[in-house]
Amino acid sequence: MTTASAPPEETRQSARQGSLASGRLGTWDIVFFVISAAAPLTVILSGAVTSFRMGGIGAPGAILFCAVVLIFFALGFTAMSKSVRNAGAFYAYVSRGIGKPFGLGVSSVTVFAYISLVISFYGFIGFFAQFTFLELFGLDLPWGVWSLLAVAIVAFLGYRKVDVGAKVLAVLLTLEVAILLVLAVAALADGGPEPWSLASFSIDNVFLAPAAGTLFIIGFGAYLGFESTAIYTEEAKRPERTIPRATIIAIAFLGLFYAFTFWILTVAFGVDGVIEMARSDAFETMVIEGTGRLAGAWAAFAMKILIVTSFFACVLAFHNACTRYLFSLGREGLLPRVLGRSSARSQSPAVASLTLSAICAVVVVIAILVQADPFLGLALWTYATGVQGLVFAQAFTAIAVVWYFARDRRGFSVWRVIVAPALGALGLIAGYILIVTNFEVVTGLEGPINQLLLLPTPGLFIGGLVVGLVLKARKPEYYAGLTQTIPVQDAEEEPARLGSGN
Repeated sequence: MTTASAPPEETRQSARQGSLASGRLGTWDIVFFVISAAAPLTVILSGAVTSFRMGGIGAPGAILFCAVVLIFFALGFTAMSKSVRNAGAFYAYVSRGIGKPFGLGVSSVTVFAYISLVISFYGFIGFFAQFTFLELFGLDLPWGVWSLLAVAIVAFLGYRKVDVGAKVLAVLLTLEVAILLVLAVAALADGGPEPWSLASFSIDNVFLAPAAGTLFIIGFGAYLGFESTAIYTEEAKRPERTIPRATIIAIAFLGLFYAFTFWILTVAFGVDGVIEMARSDAFETMVIEGTGRLAGAWAAFAMKILIVTSFFACVLAFHNACTRYLFSLGREGLLPRVLGRSSARSQSPAVASLTLSAICAVVVVIAILVQADPFLGLALWTYATGVQGLVFAQAFTAIAVVWYFARDRRGFSVWRVIVAPALGALGLIAGYILIVTNFEVVTGLEGPINQLLLLPTPGLFIGGLVVGLVLKARKPEYYAGLTQTIPVQDAEEEPARLGSGN
């Protein structure tokens, strides 16, 4: 039966299965998704310590600088959300800004990066859950059990209404922030072993330190997922206001909270002491042990539990973001169209969500069968691959934003849509170069393996670009229809833009 002859209810159900639930997410729902994806507790326990260990005392200043760069990018990025609304944000933005072949290239890199990151977080969950529950409760289960349990829970939540996942993340994120504030208050009350210092924010220690590059590698990595605000534009309440507000709030909060908490470690251990501890053999547990010493054993106990839930919150947020990319590309026919079907009941990207969960479960099972180490053999290299791919996509999207508004500012100021995003693009390009040239810092590996892990990004980008050019030449009508599923508020620009088939 054709759509034209279908009964009204059947037609409405078919339409619902190709769209996401609109008006379901408010500003703070999206903020919780974004901040949870960044996983603040894991950044402090691992990223902060690694920054001090590898880059020196300038870690707090470097991570604050990264926030400024990303806010510059976000000003233009979110302005674009007013006229480009699509769950495949980078794909849609680059397609509209530079051209559809480039959009396909960036989308290929982004989807691969997101899948890599989701898989890595299941490895981290298994690793930390195994030793945490053994140490605290005497429950000795293989890491794979915990990872597969997490896959099952995320699959359930991903299939439900999107606001259900937002409520879960809100609770977990609140607990993460609370335990870090406990550490901060305890450190300030104790006063620390050395006089307080702002040396962490000086130019010499941030930009001119011998290993300054490593500070910015970890700095940009700490904000992974901030761009996912635009992914929820089809499900947001008043997206023209919700998306920009949520993005700026998320980056600003993370930047100030990270910088403050990084600095608190210099108070808790001292400026010299924090470097000494970070470069010792006990660096992996220094924050937890410091929390126990300053705030009591209960705080250390809570932190050990929350490190597991932090990774869970992170994987749930990235799962939601990744499924919306798969949904968008499936709806366009660039991936199997079945991925573009949403649940008629909850209007979640149900098929994409279950597909991603199945992929992750298969990878985890394979890792179990080959007896891979959950941290070194599964989590670390997939995380590194995802980080560099996502920063590449962010940098390219920043360029597309500038190009998009250079032709027509659409009522926005020069600062917001040209100058600020151009500065953000320069910062992200520099960040990507730093990551690639210091990739062994991210992976912890040495030798040709680092080059192999970097190859998917240029390979997928070029592959997507070629596919776009082939479609343009061989299937011009289909090519012209790409991104036409994007609802736009500016009706006057739509016919000209979509008709051009750029």
